[in-house]
Amino acid sequence: MIMVKEYLKKIADTTAQGDAREESYYGHFSNFLADFAENTRKAKIQITTLPKKTEAGNPDFRVWDGRQHIVGYIEAKKPGENLDIIESKEQLKRYRGTFPNLILTDFYEFRLYRNGELIDKVSIGRLFIAKKLKTIPPIQNEEKFITLLEKFFAFSLPKVFTA
Repeated sequence: MIMVKEYLKKIADTTAQGDAREESYYGHFSNFLADFAENTRKAKIQITTLPKKTEAGNPDFRVWDGRQHIVGYIEAKKPGENLDIIESKEQLKRYRGTFPNLILTDFYEFRLYRNGELIDKVSIGRLFIAKKLKTIPPIQNEEKFITLLEKFFAFSLPKVFTA
């Protein structure tokens, strides 16, 4: 998919600048998810960046079907953060215990959790190439990445309207 290459280019360009924060990548990722949803006939999907607080905290993205079903949540970290360490921290333990469909990402690596358990993970490019060589990393594991996103988008949980 050409959009994966475009996404990786935007992420790599932001990384190569050297001064980006985690939030610097949010727009690229949100736009990519919207494009992915549209191209896979999930046109009603809506992505909320920095949604309101939940009982477990504030994940960075909430994805829902545009009607009444939450697809899942996404917690993003700055590229290069060690996701193995993040995975064991209290915040992610809380998220994994609360959100049945969750992605943890550093924008290059993606981990999908279903009901608290890691069910898939994939890296689509190497941060080193973007950061040190200041060039776009070649796409890796594109089909596996698409499969992970399809699994994520296939999930649906009714939205809770009242306490």
